[in-house]
Amino acid sequence: MKIKQDSLNPEQQKAVETIDGPILILAGAGSGKTRVITYRIAHLIAQGIKSESILAVTFTNKAAGEMKERVEKLLGNPIGAMWIGTFHSICVRILRREIHHIGYDRSFTIYDSSDQQDLIKECLRELGSDEKMFKPRAFASRISGIKNEFISPIDFAQNYANTFFDEKVAEVYAMYQKKLRASNALDFDDLIGKTIEILQNFPEIRAKYQRVFHYILVDEYQDTNRAQYLLVKLLVNEKNNICVVGDPDQSIYNFRGADIRNILNFEKDYPDTKIFKLEENYRSTQKILLAAQKLIENNRQRKSKDLWTKNNEGEAIGIFEATNERDEGIFVCDQIKNVRRKSDASFNDFVVFYRTHAQSRALEEAFLNSSVPYRIVGGTSFYERMEVKDIIAYLRIIQNPSDFVSLSRIINKPARGIGETAFAHLKKLTNLHDLTDDFLGPLDTRSKKSLGNFKNLYERICNVAAETNVSELITAVAIMSGYKEMILDGTKEGDGRWENIRELLSVAQRFDNLGPMESLTAFLQDIALITNLDNADFQKDAVSLLTLHSAKGLEFDYVFIVGMEESIFPSGQAMNEDHEIEEERRLCYVGITRARKKLFLLYARTRLLYGGFQNNLPSRFLSELPEDAVEHRK
Repeated sequence: MKIKQDSLNPEQQKAVETIDGPILILAGAGSGKTRVITYRIAHLIAQGIKSESILAVTFTNKAAGEMKERVEKLLGNPIGAMWIGTFHSICVRILRREIHHIGYDRSFTIYDSSDQQDLIKECLRELGSDEKMFKPRAFASRISGIKNEFISPIDFAQNYANTFFDEKVAEVYAMYQKKLRASNALDFDDLIGKTIEILQNFPEIRAKYQRVFHYILVDEYQDTNRAQYLLVKLLVNEKNNICVVGDPDQSIYNFRGADIRNILNFEKDYPDTKIFKLEENYRSTQKILLAAQKLIENNRQRKSKDLWTKNNEGEAIGIFEATNERDEGIFVCDQIKNVRRKSDASFNDFVVFYRTHAQSRALEEAFLNSSVPYRIVGGTSFYERMEVKDIIAYLRIIQNPSDFVSLSRIINKPARGIGETAFAHLKKLTNLHDLTDDFLGPLDTRSKKSLGNFKNLYERICNVAAETNVSELITAVAIMSGYKEMILDGTKEGDGRWENIRELLSVAQRFDNLGPMESLTAFLQDIALITNLDNADFQKDAVSLLTLHSAKGLEFDYVFIVGMEESIFPSGQAMNEDHEIEEERRLCYVGITRARKKLFLLYARTRLLYGGFQNNLPSRFLSELPEDAVEHRK
């Protein structure tokens, strides 16, 4: 079978058709990277390679879904059981099969960031630490960073805990892992860490997956961390048929543990690597591309490539000096209105990028005052809403009876009169199915009654779960638990909360074709792996407001980057080390290369931010742009 490749340029075609051995595809911004990956997978299958022997790792679940659809469209038929998804979703598939080897049950729960912080709060309380002094969020972030480096609690305590804070982190980390284990739960970082643990400690399992995956493809390789790097190394077999795609100039997630050295040193890890450079840009005008190229050439940590385009020269990049942050917001709104008067542009064609979330306040005020519709991308996720998390917690304790973090969330929702003493007694169990009348014996009469009622409810909803699909189960849980009656309190807010639960049914119905417990497990797994970017809603016509770290993979006709000032962008926290400034410059490069037609860069002479006035110099990045590509306005 032959795939038509007449829409590929010569370098893209070589990258698609070179099958064997290690391959590094350096894909510049807007160079048709997704097309190349899609065609490459389709080409492998067309050459007779079984789809189930190909592993393709993408950055988001959404990207995985779109890629699978495009491959199927190229081939003209479904591709079946191919392994395609994020690192986390691939690891979940492996763990559901193999995690029993390290003592976990296959029905493990995946904890999100708020579950993680709840568990850390519990650890801090048990260690007698002041929650006001030690912030759970800071501990969660530090522990995540440690796990991304694949460092165990014992190793961290013995070799890395050199400060007072890290000594406390070491204590919390060790207790946190024990509590996760007791709850038969994993956090996001464990999904990768536990997979590595299994592959390292069980050679026969490692060999099995190396036999399964004949060809491995990893997208966005510049954003991989140490743990992800180790995972890939363990899955690649002796033939080294690994293809990584990425761009060191777009490595912007160091704060999450991403290590640019993974892509810079790829040829050292895999000798005889073939390198393909995708340098033709299909997105931006010549002036936007020239500015981006000149900016990024100031970085040393990179692999050289020269982006070019057949697109027209385009308009000069507008650099605007605002008096203050209010003036900045007004300018953005005025420009959007001007462009729309002169063209058929929709609000969806515009985006405003900023370095920190705090900058959005002044922008939102300007948009509201100007009656320009907008959306904040990366705000509160649907799945973070109280009522949605509550119903999910009910479902989790059905699927995983050891999940006491989820149990603590809903034990008194609605109020059941279960006090701290009764709940502490309940937590002596390792499994909710062991909740018997004998176990309740030592408690006072009131606690016995309240826990006895909960025991009866739990048994009833578990019985329903064994016989019905997940969407019907959600409705049953909401009614049987009294949750529906609790939130429908006659207010509009209550009506809105019930509407959100009904919306959850829309998601759940996708899994109703599976068996009862199977549909519950698949549903919980799917929503646990959803990210904010997967949730971004670009359907309604509105201007997008988002941080530069959320910009990857997006493109817009008209791009505004605000706050182009020293100490804001580049960030004041990135001024000490050259590699930190280089990461900030890469972030600016990513922002610039999102623009198709027109780019505006804005800075303010004075700015009210974080409760105080700032007078910052214009960003150094502005002076690094070529004068023949910009125009200055005040």
